Amino acid sequence: MADVAPPGIEVRLYDGLGQLPLFNPDVAEPPAVVAALREALLAADAVVIASPEYAHGVTGAIKNGLDWMVGNESFINKPVALLNASPRATHAYASLRETISVMSARVVEAASITLPLLGANLSEEAMRADPQICGMLRAALLALKADQ
Repeated sequence: MADVAPPGIEVRLYDGLGQLPLFNPDVAEPPAVVAALREALLAADAVVIASPEYAHGVTGAIKNGLDWMVGNESFINKPVALLNASPRATHAYASLRETISVMSARVVEAASITLPLLGANLSEEAMRADPQICGMLRAALLALKADQ
């Protein structure tokens, strides 16, 4: 998505999910890595979340990251796009939508898309070269920006 973003839209990848400790609601002061995620979310104009489906839900790593954010304002009224890579992955998508809604984020319908990637076995390079996929990603980003 970052490689195909339209001019004027910057996409920053958060790659620290695996570094977050397990969520513990009894921790009074969140660890520095959790505070850094919170600050990154607060600074973002919008958020894009993509989760594969695992056991009829989002992955544990994504749910853990979101759980750390439930008790703060990082998602309140934040425009969010939900990306789905498989038309069959309906449980994770619904679960993610429910979690984000409970956190008072605004799911931007026009920016929340299902990409036709199931069984395609495309490399990142092939996805960047595919006009349909690139067009869908660009349109989602433009819809997200328009909703800010």
